[in-house]
Amino acid sequence: MPSSIIPHAVHHLYQYRLSIATKAFAARGHKLVRCPLCLLSVTYCTCALRKPLSSQASFMLLMYDGEVLKPTNSGRLIADLIPETHAFLWSRTEIDPKILALINDPAYQAYVVFPGEYADKGQTIVNRIDMPSLNGKRPLFIMLDGSWREAVKMYRKSPYLHGLPLLSFDANQLARYALRKGQHDFQFGTAEVAVMVLDAMDEAANALAMNAWFELFVEASLLGRNRRPKDSLTPFSEYVANFELSYQQAQITTHSKL
Repeated sequence: MPSSIIPHAVHHLYQYRLSIATKAFAARGHKLVRCPLCLLSVTYCTCALRKPLSSQASFMLLMYDGEVLKPTNSGRLIADLIPETHAFLWSRTEIDPKILALINDPAYQAYVVFPGEYADKGQTIVNRIDMPSLNGKRPLFIMLDGSWREAVKMYRKSPYLHGLPLLSFDANQLARYALRKGQHDFQFGTAEVAVMVLDAMDEAANALAMNAWFELFVEASLLGRNRRPKDSLTPFSEYVANFELSYQQAQITTHSKL
């Protein structure tokens, strides 16, 4: 891990969660020597490659207890690339006042990123973000970071989320992304959902960069645990190059809009 890397919100939350742990967290591959920031094998640490994107999006990660400790958690990838990312531990009974302050801040328009089928009666559901209609407000995307069962519990047990509009993706959108990742179910990692969010607000180049960062993360995780089938091995350098190219394209696109 390069000494110049600046920790972000998820890194700080990780350290806090470690500090209140009553026993050591033993993830799969816990004997692996990991980078303390990206939590990947030190051999495949990606910290030196991390670069912030220029984005109008803000994200709030509400993380189920213990999720932030998992090396496989992809929510941290959002904070890697999107400068304005906030991260909190979710609690049913003790709500961090900073969560409510952000939701109620007039500078933001908060959206819960969640399937529309869970909407309360009268709750607004959108599948695109029309930036001009926000009148200068910054979209704040609330991501419920945990297993699917945990995410449903978090939503149902958080009444302060029920009055907010839902950003939901229809079956066609989900199918398109499922085909892109070569899977046939519609359950996605948190970073993959962030790809869809960025695309929904017309930041397509940033979405591609986030997707490339996620693919690099997956490959580094598999290589670090010796889980990549040797007969289908794509050189790690190709994943690095793909992210670098996607990032450069995102920068070009951003500057062309200025």
